[in-house]
Amino acid sequence: MLNHLRTKGPRLLLPAVALLLSSMCTTVRADSLGAPADAPAAIQPPAGNVVFLVVHAVGTQNYTCTPAGTWSAAVPKADLFAPNDHQIGIHFAGPTWQLKDGSSVLGIKRVGVSAPTGSLDIDWLLVQAASTSVGPDGDRLAKTTWIQRVHTVGGKAPTGPCGPGGTASVPYEADYYFYRAIGTE
Repeated sequence: MLNHLRTKGPRLLLPAVALLLSSMCTTVRADSLGAPADAPAAIQPPAGNVVFLVVHAVGTQNYTCTPAGTWSAAVPKADLFAPNDHQIGIHFAGPTWQLKDGSSVLGIKRVGVSAPTGSLDIDWLLVQAASTSVGPDGDRLAKTTWIQRVHTVGGKAPTGPCGPGGTASVPYEADYYFYRAIGTE
């Protein structure tokens, strides 16, 4: 969806990206969305699933230093943006994605591959929906079956040892592709 962007500093979303997003149409038919062409075969959902939503995440991957002096698995905290640059949801621990309608999906990582863009970028993933919920104002994520994380920028844990209990919040961006089973609308 978005090109692989690299910036310096804590704010990764560039004005050029904002302009690109705002110029894209705001209503896209689910059957006109496609899977990311550059996603490796290892992170493709099974046949019978179709993309119904694509969002861009901007936030942090948060790490805690374990008693052994190593960094824990990441806990995300990000805002989710539609192609028109409007914030439509959040991404947080679980991993969980929740839209403003209150619908959500909790996922389980199934496969990860190294990001092709650089050693500081978190892996590209295929995540299976473990559970979904309907929100008080809608059910947009209720039929989610799979989620792909691609086009990552930043987010990798610091290198080297750390002091137990220490924390690190590493800025990142990513595109998330949400899939549903064909025929479920």
